[in-house]
Amino acid sequence: MTTTTRPAPTSTTGSRARGTTVASSLVMLVIGLAFLVPLLWVVLASFDTEASLSVAWPQTWSLGNFAAIWNAETTFRPLANSLILCGGATLVTMVTAVLCAYPMSRFRFRAKRPLLLTIIFSTGLPITAIMIPVYSLFVQVNLIDSMVGAILFLGASSLPYAIFLTKGFMDGVPVDIEESAWTEGAGVLRALWSVVLPLMRSGMAVATIFTFVMMWGNFFVPFMLLLSPENLPAAVTLYTFSSQYGQVAYGQLAAFSIFYSLPVVALYLFLGRSLGQGFAAAGGVKG
Repeated sequence: MTTTTRPAPTSTTGSRARGTTVASSLVMLVIGLAFLVPLLWVVLASFDTEASLSVAWPQTWSLGNFAAIWNAETTFRPLANSLILCGGATLVTMVTAVLCAYPMSRFRFRAKRPLLLTIIFSTGLPITAIMIPVYSLFVQVNLIDSMVGAILFLGASSLPYAIFLTKGFMDGVPVDIEESAWTEGAGVLRALWSVVLPLMRSGMAVATIFTFVMMWGNFFVPFMLLLSPENLPAAVTLYTFSSQYGQVAYGQLAAFSIFYSLPVVALYLFLGRSLGQGFAAAGGVKG
């Protein structure tokens, strides 16, 4: 019986490995600083009543910027509109995505591949390319300045990407578990609700977060479809911090940005507990 021994790593190999590690660490540090500088500006500028575009330590720390935006017209009503718009559209998108992804994940039919290719193509379609005909259609059906109409369109425009994500996670759920539920008398919808969705909890959390975040930062759709100041979300009312002479209240803008980011952070913290869970129970069927 012959045994093979691997050659011991030379000093040249070790030096290359250390060099690669140092280089990658430097690149990650530069990328981290590039993301950290804007966040640092937001925090510092929010406490500086004389804030500018430069990152500077406030000469006098003040809550004046927060006091200036602490009202319903500037902050509370736009944030409430954003929660209604994005929350409702996310709910519509995720419910529809699950119902569309399930047959494509579990059944075979002739139009499956063309339908999947169409969905993949739709994920890359820029929303600005269809907003003019959509605006004309909304005018004809009297849905302009309607929160319900904006929710339905925003949900529909996010549907292809949500279906693509949901189907990918649903494919990872073993069919054997679902078949066991069928033998116990569960119907298709009951098996989907009680078996499939709990096992893809992590995937549902990822798809929900991505869908909500894309809607939360969407400016163009609500800007085109919503006209009344009472219906405008926070993504559109950001321009109110710019005066007609081109001056910007940077301190108030930074303070508003902190409030604007809180719902997204809260969603990450709430659904983050589901990440990495959901597929552990699937291993009990195999073996």
